[in-house]
Amino acid sequence: MGRKFFVGGNWKCNGTGEEVKKIVTTLNEAEVPSEDVVEVVVSPPFVFLPLVKSLLRSDFHVSAQNCWVRKGGAFTGEVSAEMLVNLGIPWVILGHSERRALLNESNEFVGDKVAYALSQGLKVIACVGETLEQRESGSTVAVVAAQTKAIADKVSNWENVVLAYEPVWAIGTGKVATPVQAQEVHVELRKWLHNNVGAEVAASTRIIYGGSVNGANCKELATQPDLDGFLVGGASLKLEFIDIIKSATVKKNH
Repeated sequence: MGRKFFVGGNWKCNGTGEEVKKIVTTLNEAEVPSEDVVEVVVSPPFVFLPLVKSLLRSDFHVSAQNCWVRKGGAFTGEVSAEMLVNLGIPWVILGHSERRALLNESNEFVGDKVAYALSQGLKVIACVGETLEQRESGSTVAVVAAQTKAIADKVSNWENVVLAYEPVWAIGTGKVATPVQAQEVHVELRKWLHNNVGAEVAASTRIIYGGSVNGANCKELATQPDLDGFLVGGASLKLEFIDIIKSATVKKNH
C-alpha cells in the first residue's frame, strides 16, 4: 500500500463569505482524480468552517488552521479540539511557521498541541521547516529534526499525522525549494522517523511540501519519491489549486 497523495489548501487569514462561496463552487465543479488517488483538504479561517463544511463536495475534507493545546475553558479567543470535533471538522493544521514566528509557539508547545488534538480524534497536519538563516548556516536538518522530535516525544501513533515540510524562506516569497532541495529534506525527515520512531511509521507517514507551490512547479515537485503531496498557501485561493490537485496523477504514473 503506497502513501496516498495529499493536497492541503491553507487559506490563512483571507476571505469574505462571498469569496469563500465562490472558491467552494470552483472546487465543487472541478474534475479531479478520485479519492483513492488523492486526498484533498481545505483549511478556511475558523469563522468559515461551518459554511465551507456545509457546501463542500463530500470527497474533499475541511481542516482548521489551529486549535488550543488542551481542553477548552477560560482561554479567551481560543478554539478547542473538542469544538472542532463537535462541528465534524476532521483535520487541523498545527505548528505552522507563521504561528511559530509571529506567536512564538515553541517546538514543545506544538508537540503538546499535536498530541492533544490526536487524543481528541482529530487528524493533524504538523508543520516543520527552517528559516533562511538556518539553511545558510547548514542547520536545516538539525532544525527540522528538533521540531519533529518534539512531536515524536508526545505522540505514539502516527497514523493520523501528515508531516508538512515548509521551508520558511519559501513561504509566500515566490522562492521555491528546488525539487532536489525538497527531496533532500524529505529523505532526512523520513530517515529521522525510521531511526527514532520506527520503520513502519517512516514508510507510511506522508511528508508533504509547502512553500510557494503553484500550478507551474507542482508537477516537477510531485515526481520526487519522498514528496507525498503539498500544503498550498496563496495558490489554494486560485484556480491553479485544481492543477495542483491533478499533479497527484504524476505520482501515480511515475
